[in-house]
Amino acid sequence: MKKVFNYLIVISVLLFMVTSCTDVLNQQAVDSFNKEVVFSDIMVVKSYLGSCYDRMGGPNNDGVLGLHRDLLSSGTDHTLCPFRPANYVNIKGTASPDQLGFFAADNLGGWLRWKNLYSNIQNLNTIIAKIDNVHVASPLEEALKTQIKGEAYFIRAFMYSQLLFVHGGVVLSTEPFKLGQDFLTIKRSSIAETKDFILADIAKAISLLPATIEQGRATRAAAGALKSRVLLFCAGKLTNGGYQPDNPLVSFPAGSQTNLLKAARDAAKDVMNGTYGTYSLAGNTSDPVLPLTEEQVKAYSDNYFYIFDQKGKWNSETIWGVQFPLTGGNINQVNRWNGSNGYHNFGNNDPTEPAVRSFEMADGSEFKWDTANPANETLRSATAAQLAINPLLSPYNGREPRFYATILYHGAPWQTRPIDVVGFDPFNRIQSGFFYNNNGSLKIAGIDSRQGLIESWNGTKTGYYLKKFQDPATVGQYFNNTNTWVEFRYAEILMNYAEACIELGGADLQNGLDALNLVRNRAGLPDRVTTDQATARTFVRHEREIEFFAEGHRFFDIRRWMICDKVIKNVYGMMVKEFENGNMEWLLNYKDLEDTRTWGGDKFYWLPIPREEMNKAPQLQQNPGYN
Repeated sequence: MKKVFNYLIVISVLLFMVTSCTDVLNQQAVDSFNKEVVFSDIMVVKSYLGSCYDRMGGPNNDGVLGLHRDLLSSGTDHTLCPFRPANYVNIKGTASPDQLGFFAADNLGGWLRWKNLYSNIQNLNTIIAKIDNVHVASPLEEALKTQIKGEAYFIRAFMYSQLLFVHGGVVLSTEPFKLGQDFLTIKRSSIAETKDFILADIAKAISLLPATIEQGRATRAAAGALKSRVLLFCAGKLTNGGYQPDNPLVSFPAGSQTNLLKAARDAAKDVMNGTYGTYSLAGNTSDPVLPLTEEQVKAYSDNYFYIFDQKGKWNSETIWGVQFPLTGGNINQVNRWNGSNGYHNFGNNDPTEPAVRSFEMADGSEFKWDTANPANETLRSATAAQLAINPLLSPYNGREPRFYATILYHGAPWQTRPIDVVGFDPFNRIQSGFFYNNNGSLKIAGIDSRQGLIESWNGTKTGYYLKKFQDPATVGQYFNNTNTWVEFRYAEILMNYAEACIELGGADLQNGLDALNLVRNRAGLPDRVTTDQATARTFVRHEREIEFFAEGHRFFDIRRWMICDKVIKNVYGMMVKEFENGNMEWLLNYKDLEDTRTWGGDKFYWLPIPREEMNKAPQLQQNPGYN
């Protein structure tokens, strides 16, 4: 009992330590605390490491890694946060050293913030520096010590990868900063040096981590997946001459891209070959026989949806993620955050109309708003009689399975309504549109619209809600979610491999298509076939857009591909009218401007170093384009 009490005291000290060390350039350091107590027992060190896991997702207890109230996708063309759109400065043309936006600013709780990343690195440096001296009393404790060291290297590599992804080359440190240390001598390393540092940490993690471990802790496969992700980012256009090619902070030396692509290909292949353990896509990966029946579409859709609704033992696709208890520990409230106002939830991260249209048809063909009139992108209508003959006149019918696992649209089936709402919706279908009398007069607004009778402040502004990540069994109004956030999954490895191969071209191109087609086939879609590299590039970028919708990849993909100027556009609302006689009308309402977005130029592909950090260490070179 005394030992447990001592643990509680130490853990309290650790929590204070974690929240106090908030700045790489802060004179307050871990050395000011009693490390002798912290590193006197391997189980206490394990608890300390647990706090480092938590800080991978930011300092605030509103989610871990990608699972926050505001998803990274709301800083892209895919979704809209209706509550604070001005804080997405990367797509507003307003980012500056004084305003880094929701994901990176100190006052908004973002997890890509410089302070949080470096404070966690500080604590990880302390673990790595001290753990070899921790006394252990058994072979099991010795194995745990090795494991903890490997986990610390993995987390440090992850934190530095986040810094590289948003800033380029950064300050590298392997030792804890000390009280009174002079920070006027530190400098940023090049992006190449930063990449090499991260890869070295990953190699150490792989050598120290076991293949299997307590679920939720890092394995060697998680480290291998991180290696794949880092190398693919580094192999992109942005870091290979796309912006300021002669600036080593943001660009690799000329001629580096081919070797980086080969390294990214090989890193993914290591995971695919089972070097770190055996993983596979969840579901059937055979080329589907078309056309799919409605039952088959639903089966493919459900299979994909439940990748993100896992609550127990992870499936064969999940390499690493974060688990959430019902009470205590990390908080997952995704049903509350993203659920509709008609369920008394917050309606955040609303899919945009262009993103909804990017999902294919069930036969793998491109979705077209108006096949008879390609110039029309606004109005679509159909009578009840026409719909009975041809259901595909509705833009939400006949779509690919992942569409139904990702998007909640007007008419989509969903949860049983709360007791005070069920009278407005006995069929449990999303009502983000409006109901009209046959004479054209408004009858009633849908209860999931911003004009609904239940609540209005939290309704969708785009006409859609994000279904993906929500749990049908969780009543978000009252309860937290317990489904896993999947940070690394096998589909990403296949897609990383596919992209690297396609970009290399030649003999690699078909290998890339083969990997891409496994992901498509699992989603119930037919193979892609081409021998043209440009066409294959379009295929792989589209597949990443759909397969990883709202998972955070898009935030980095559109930057490394340097396509923000093409995809960042104003957001308008979709108005759906359902008439009493069954007639329907869908209108992309260009009078309903919900968010003005502006791509301000190439400098916004990188975030600046925060002003306060530059003030503390003015010798640090700012990112190009920022003062």
